[in-house]
Amino acid sequence: MLRSDLAPPEERVADQNITRAVELLFLTCKGVTSQQLDVETHEGIVQLAGCTDNLLARERAEAIAKEVRGVRGVVNAIEVRTQPVPDAVLLRSVQQALHDNAATADYPVHCRVQQGEVTVEGTVHSWAEQQLVLQVLRGVRGVRQIHPRLQLHPQPEAAPVHLVARLRTLLAWDLRLKSDLVSIEPVGHGVRVSGQVGSLAEREQLLHLAYAAGAAHIDASGLTVAAWALDPHLRPPRAVPQADGAIEQAVRDALRLDPRVAPFVATLQVNVRQGQVTLFGTVGHLQAHHAAAQDAGNVVGVVGVENHLLVRSHYLASDDETRQRVAAALARDAYVGRCAFAVSVHDGHVRLAGEVASPADQIRAGEVAAGIRGVAAVDNRVQVAPAAPAAPPEPDAELAQRLHTHFYWSAPLHDQDIDVQVRHGCVTLSGTVDTRLTRERATEEALLCGAREVHNHLRLAGAP
Repeated sequence: MLRSDLAPPEERVADQNITRAVELLFLTCKGVTSQQLDVETHEGIVQLAGCTDNLLARERAEAIAKEVRGVRGVVNAIEVRTQPVPDAVLLRSVQQALHDNAATADYPVHCRVQQGEVTVEGTVHSWAEQQLVLQVLRGVRGVRQIHPRLQLHPQPEAAPVHLVARLRTLLAWDLRLKSDLVSIEPVGHGVRVSGQVGSLAEREQLLHLAYAAGAAHIDASGLTVAAWALDPHLRPPRAVPQADGAIEQAVRDALRLDPRVAPFVATLQVNVRQGQVTLFGTVGHLQAHHAAAQDAGNVVGVVGVENHLLVRSHYLASDDETRQRVAAALARDAYVGRCAFAVSVHDGHVRLAGEVASPADQIRAGEVAAGIRGVAAVDNRVQVAPAAPAAPPEPDAELAQRLHTHFYWSAPLHDQDIDVQVRHGCVTLSGTVDTRLTRERATEEALLCGAREVHNHLRLAGAP
């Protein structure tokens, strides 16, 4: 139900403050080369310019800007300048990336390459499958631009009134979104989404949910970003306990929307007891194993997820073949492709070793390996290179100030009751937050800002 009657007068954040906030986040967040980017803001619209060396970093910069409080739009004019890769070599890389990825391996798609620009054609079953294909291609080193020419396989078209009912249910159960200020109505052969959201990132996530739910036509012209919509007093607590049966159904609905998990949903068992979700069954690849737990954790009322899913790949490959595929995937990756890794495989269990520049690269290496078909588990032994011995340790007060500023400008964390204490580079978080996802987000952001380790003592508002 839309609650526009509770809306206070429109208050916009000053453009110069937004610009400074985006520039600050570029400095503290890994995956973005801030020295080569320019930021300007006009009436809440952020304009990004400059250059970066890969397509993932370009999109990472845009995503960071969208989560800054007060941003109403982003114009991304960042140019991707990669090291030149011959068309034939890049074509082999992108085709191999799609073929080796556990989720996209069987998709009937193919690519053409010209001067670093990739055109991908073929047929997929859903908008979500299309996004998986594009994400795989963005991660290949040397790709400057992608031109999607994918066709969606014809699906039975649901009546708009039924689509609206489904979308309202999905929205109400999605922990990442706040439904109280949003209205969804049938219009023509599609849906109209209107109301207010607290950030541009939340607006994008809501539209992604609508497309994933099967909406072919969406009128979102009335869905606006308003800073006041972040006010927690306008939104009911999301940690309120829910009936176990209702949670189980919501988890199953979320799993069906994820193309990495959907092929295995019929064989999965979802048990819920007092909000604690336990997953049993078998999936065909490690991506599905990880995605299922994440999808379940995004459901309102879930207090924890125990993942007992087994990975049994239908793809038969020797350990040496799997090792070669993982090593090749790491070498072509846009973020960690220049790092040296040692890869060993035993019965589908991959062990990674090596050294990278940041915790973000360490996580990325594990994600790349986990995405390859035939991989049943990943033991990530990759180490983060120590700082230069001559560099003095950063004063705790500077790290604490950076965290306070970072949390202040982050749309998901701005109004949360978070106390930050720093001692010898170790961060302790205490206070109260709205959701479990917000709690996890605070830890991730603290690590990205330079914390050596994080002790998270945040409690959930409204939770018993």
